[in-house]
Amino acid sequence: MDVFEAVDSRIACRQFFDKPVDPKIVKDLIARAARAASGGNLQSWNVYALTGKPLAEFKAIVQKRIAREDPRHSKTKYQVYPDPMFGAYKDRREEHGIQLYGSLGIDRSDPVARLGQFNKNFEFFDAPVALFITIDRRLGPGQWADLGGYIHALAFLARGYGLDTCPQEAWARLYDTVGEFLRLPDNEMLFCGFAIGYGDRKHKANDFRSPRAELSEFCKFYGFD
Repeated sequence: MDVFEAVDSRIACRQFFDKPVDPKIVKDLIARAARAASGGNLQSWNVYALTGKPLAEFKAIVQKRIAREDPRHSKTKYQVYPDPMFGAYKDRREEHGIQLYGSLGIDRSDPVARLGQFNKNFEFFDAPVALFITIDRRLGPGQWADLGGYIHALAFLARGYGLDTCPQEAWARLYDTVGEFLRLPDNEMLFCGFAIGYGDRKHKANDFRSPRAELSEFCKFYGFD
């Protein structure tokens, strides 16, 4: 698979097959993604990888927590989305929600089903490998941008192995549970979870393609005529 196909075929996979991933492949992905661009070569990412028994133990802890409370109401250590949402950003997010829940046959007026789907985040959509990615809280916007570059490098490299991924900022809502389980240092802030596995591309949660804005909506060209 060439790089163009890897980028074009990447999705935020929301259902995985029950098929293990070779640990050597996971380690290779994590290491190779570190070639992502990094201003000043700070390499502002930290990764915690779980599979097998540790992942099962962690998920059991999380399930007990979300049985007690709605995780959508839990506070995060950083603002995931602007409040209020506005303009084209608001429109795109709402359209994405319509696509996802519509593909699953979940009506907008069905809060129970919507919560059930949201909570699948906390099962990593049944992926066999889970990553947690953190950043030193003392770093700034430039390093947060580099962190995003690392995450995308992971996603594209995974396609080279025929794997799918799902970056999950939803985990930022359970940062305290994650931090306690992983014994995160005080200086590290959880940015996201990241599911890795063999995606079920025929599952309803994966059978739509989120649109992208037309080039003219986000880019202005000078001297290209």
